[in-house]
Amino acid sequence: MTDPIADFLTRLRNAIQAKHRVVEVPASNLKKEITKILFEKGYILNYKFVDDGPQGTIKVALKYDNMNRVNAIKKLVRVSSPGLRQYTGYKDMPRVINGLGIAIISTSKGVMTDKEASELKIGGEVLCYVY
Repeated sequence: MTDPIADFLTRLRNAIQAKHRVVEVPASNLKKEITKILFEKGYILNYKFVDDGPQGTIKVALKYDNMNRVNAIKKLVRVSSPGLRQYTGYKDMPRVINGLGIAIISTSKGVMTDKEASELKIGGEVLCYVY
């Protein structure tokens, strides 16, 4: 597997499409940070880091509207890839749906949202858009 972040996002997308409640993905430090951001911003219901084996797994509980079974995540888009990295400065920070969505940025200070990176005036690699 050449792009574990794309695999993580695809597993989430597939679980949403199939209306699953929980999805299990292989863990890494970057995936853990992305999962924490998704939880803090209200896109997922809960998460749990399980240490089973050398790598471990992340169990993600997806968030649905009870009435219509509509997921909180409308779209997950991978921006930067191993073949074409996308970087941005703090002045050129991307706006996802005019500020309604979030861009997850990998910076020198860690993984954070586009708004947090703009406040700290640091740029970095744009990992994905979530809305």
